[in-house]
Amino acid sequence: MDRFSWSNGLLEINETLVIQQRGVRLYDGDDKAKLDVGVVLLSTHRLIWRDVKNHECCIAMPLSQIIFFEEQAAGIGKSAKIVIHLHPVPANKEPGLYQHSKYSYIKLSFKEHGQIEFYRRLTEEMTQKRWESTPVSQPIPTGTGSQAGKTRAVGIVGIERKIEERRKETDKNISEAFEDLSKLMVKAKEMVELSRSIANKIKDKQGDITEDETIRFKSYLLSMGIANPVTRETHGSGTHYHMQLAKQLGDMLQAPLEERGGMMALTEVYCLVNRARGMELLSPEDLVNACKMFESLKLPLRLRVFDSGVMVVQLQSHSEEEMIASALDNVSDKGSLTAEEFAKLLGLSVLLSKERLLLAEKMGHLCRDDSVEGLRFYPNLF
Repeated sequence: MDRFSWSNGLLEINETLVIQQRGVRLYDGDDKAKLDVGVVLLSTHRLIWRDVKNHECCIAMPLSQIIFFEEQAAGIGKSAKIVIHLHPVPANKEPGLYQHSKYSYIKLSFKEHGQIEFYRRLTEEMTQKRWESTPVSQPIPTGTGSQAGKTRAVGIVGIERKIEERRKETDKNISEAFEDLSKLMVKAKEMVELSRSIANKIKDKQGDITEDETIRFKSYLLSMGIANPVTRETHGSGTHYHMQLAKQLGDMLQAPLEERGGMMALTEVYCLVNRARGMELLSPEDLVNACKMFESLKLPLRLRVFDSGVMVVQLQSHSEEEMIASALDNVSDKGSLTAEEFAKLLGLSVLLSKERLLLAEKMGHLCRDDSVEGLRFYPNLF
């Protein structure tokens, strides 16, 4: 932590922001730093940390101070971390929060996920070393004399050479270990194409395939799940995560909505999506936030809230007039209907059937009889 200096948090000339992530706590070695959870920013030249509550509390460290870094997996009650190993403190370093530290490494603890993307961006910057090609200030000398600087440079070169050799060996081992996984991913793509082909055949041969066979085929397709579900680990947290999730939901829910008459209760959507996501389960809050973005992202789906508070996902092309006309026609044909009877006729859930009947009543096309036998709807003859 003694490599960090106080900063105003502003980017210098020729310096570009690469990525930022909220909910990050700093560790001085294995000890928690005397700072709250804040925002970490990675630029082309520096690693910057800023307090969320007190914006004047901001510290920064040049990327040139980093020797190498590694990931530390999350555990029970512990967040995922990135461990960054550092060069010794320069002789003329600006003052910072820590004047001296017994550790030669720091840790970034990601409380709100996003560590995978941050690690990838940090790897790119350390590989490209853009701070060398576009410096924002004069480099800090690392020794008092030419001999001292030369000796130090040799030591650093030796460390970097060992790190590079270790990295190449690791890459080789990973390539060999995941060779079978790559083949499996190719097969997975073929399985997705096969599932689409089966779905199209079911649609084309609606009369030739029995209802039991259709149900069995659809259960197989649903069990295949989503190939690459959007998660907080891969897309961070906040608005960006919900936007990517909304786009994936738009692709996934199109066909099920068309089969169900253009509308599904949010509870049905929740069960359908989580079954397809496998182990990467989605929280109700994240599902609602993603559905609220359908309209702003101009997706063909919409989140609708009825007067009773029932939330549904429907196709943008879904016509309210057709829904009311369908309710009126069915009630007129039967003389009267309950929500349960209407649900059996249309193959919908009782909840959605009741909302359709209530909507037709609200528009003045139906009237109700609420008795001990339950709620029954009749055509409005007045």
